Amino acid sequence: MNFKKALLVVPMSATLLLPTSLDVVNAEDHKMPEVSTEAVELRAQLDNLFSEHAYLAVETMRKGAEGAEDFEASAAALSSNTEDLSKAISSVYGEEAGNKFKDMWSSHIGYFVDYVKATGSEDEEAKQEALDELSQYRDDFSTFISEATGNRLKAENLSEGLQMHVNQLIGAFDAYVEGNYEEAYMKERKAIEHMYGVSKGMSSAIVNQFPDKFNDTKAVTPAADLRSNLNHLLSEHVGLATMAMQNGLDGSEDFEASAQALSNNTEDLTKAMTKIFGEEAGDQFNEIWTQHIDDFVAYVKATANEDEEKQKEAMQALEDYRETFANFLEEGTNGELSAEKLAPSLQQHADFLFNTFDQYAEGDYEQTYQTLRDSYAHMFGASKALSTGIVAQNPEMFMSEQMPEEMPDTGMGGTASNHDIWLYASILAALAAAGIFIRKQSKQ
Repeated sequence: MNFKKALLVVPMSATLLLPTSLDVVNAEDHKMPEVSTEAVELRAQLDNLFSEHAYLAVETMRKGAEGAEDFEASAAALSSNTEDLSKAISSVYGEEAGNKFKDMWSSHIGYFVDYVKATGSEDEEAKQEALDELSQYRDDFSTFISEATGNRLKAENLSEGLQMHVNQLIGAFDAYVEGNYEEAYMKERKAIEHMYGVSKGMSSAIVNQFPDKFNDTKAVTPAADLRSNLNHLLSEHVGLATMAMQNGLDGSEDFEASAQALSNNTEDLTKAMTKIFGEEAGDQFNEIWTQHIDDFVAYVKATANEDEEKQKEAMQALEDYRETFANFLEEGTNGELSAEKLAPSLQQHADFLFNTFDQYAEGDYEQTYQTLRDSYAHMFGASKALSTGIVAQNPEMFMSEQMPEEMPDTGMGGTASNHDIWLYASILAALAAAGIFIRKQSKQ
């Protein structure tokens, strides 16, 4: 069995979780720079799978601690995330390779489950055993990945990054059990963010090792960083919004903390906008983005009160937001993004959140998590379209396609060091739209 080959299955699986229906770019073919090269697609697929793993792992551990009715469905979704990687490997390299990879990846999830069970039974010895198993897994898996990439990712750095992953998940879980919900959600967000460093390092190493398989394109470029940063913020928005809505319906003790985490996600966008275009534009974007979150909250309250009229009002408000925000983005990209095509995608985002919530409220947990995964994946298509439009409108900002000859020594540890600078660049055009919107209002 050739594990070096097995590691390469992800880029070979072109349709893995990524939606292909969101085609909102009007422009003709843009030569350079690009956000959808073979290498960038690999990175985006890894962004999706790795970040979703962290998100579902944290939420599943919490559900286990609560003894929640949807725990099994949440665990099944986490297992499906693993299956997506394993099936992709099997489809290219056969069943044996897929099963071996699945065993390796599944083992560390099992150790987290053991830790949750030991916490519930207050068995300190069993908790330590689970941590010891995770430590051994960390060393074994680090060696495996390092060897598979021809030592492009160093085992010692990989091991450090994997330990960070373990610490973040365990830390988020422990904080939740202790009732420190604010810290729990802070660590969950760190755990999700960390995985974008994982996908960056992994995709860089794979593409560097097998350039011919990726048409000599690069996984790490300014345009790729833009798309990855949008992947991060938009998918995290979906994940946090879903859990905040569930918590609101259930009257959970951690509702306020989950709502604050969602608010912090909004602040990350707003702060970036303010740095580039000033306080007025930042405030206006914050108002627009926050309003659609408030509309979802209104829908949750109406559902809890069985008030169908208020539900309809919230849905109508989101339809109005859809049109406003679609026009906002079209103007900001000078038509590179079409409002006519953006609006249905924004509606799909709303429908996903509504459906996920309604299914949860009805107790259809299996369908809840299937829809949640679709909702999460949808945002990666949205960020692809949005980043394509932004790069087409501002190509000079993303022209540097070069990558250092030496591989980054980050391995699976940390996140991209230039996260902020390219996040700011990513919303330049959108903020230009904010400026246009402000000027139009001032003339009225």
